[in-house]
Amino acid sequence: MEQKKKKIVVFTGAGVSADSGIATFRDSDGLWVNYRIEDVCTPEALVRNRAQVVEFYNLRRRESLTKKPNDGHLAIASMEEWADVEVVTQNVDNLHEQAGSSRVTHLHGELMKLRSERNPDLIYDINGWEQKLDARAEDGALLRPHIVFFGESVPMFDTACKIVASADILIVVGTSLAVYPAASLVYYVRDRQVPIYLVDPGNPDTAMIRNPLYHIKERGAVGVPQLVAQLRDELTK
Repeated sequence: MEQKKKKIVVFTGAGVSADSGIATFRDSDGLWVNYRIEDVCTPEALVRNRAQVVEFYNLRRRESLTKKPNDGHLAIASMEEWADVEVVTQNVDNLHEQAGSSRVTHLHGELMKLRSERNPDLIYDINGWEQKLDARAEDGALLRPHIVFFGESVPMFDTACKIVASADILIVVGTSLAVYPAASLVYYVRDRQVPIYLVDPGNPDTAMIRNPLYHIKERGAVGVPQLVAQLRDELTK
């Protein structure tokens, strides 16, 4: 009888894409440094200065199109050969999909998609990088970036909780565990025996984690391939 594959859930943050050159809020020299969050990433900003919000995400989209998956993304995707893998990400880029991951849940939206301002279920892929300022959805409403702005609810959070609760192994990569509600996902593992592997060069907030915890203090592009090789050896014997 074929052995049932282990369910591995990978929860990723900005750190996994930073190795591909994707700018984050925290980069001192990144794309975000010229903007205030409240001016480009809130519902109020979209109402107050729609042109600036659209321009900002056009710039992010154009930058994203020049980036490629790194060894961390590729290692995560490779686990599908021998494990049951799902990815939950805080990132809005599509580098996990480009790397070959087939099941990716985006908590904070997707940069390469637009949606109706009136109906959040009317979602469209964008070709290229530019959203036209007057582009509209089929319901007649203006289109907006398919991004969860600060102050908005996280519609995929309940789905992500269920995914994490199904894990035999949880891998956390490149997140400070400081942005809620996403950071609380680590508490949704189904029991205290599920191991949690943390790949991050810093010191994320793990004070409340009671599961077996293994911290690999490396960037995602370095630490994830190491961890994946280790798990492959352990699980495919």
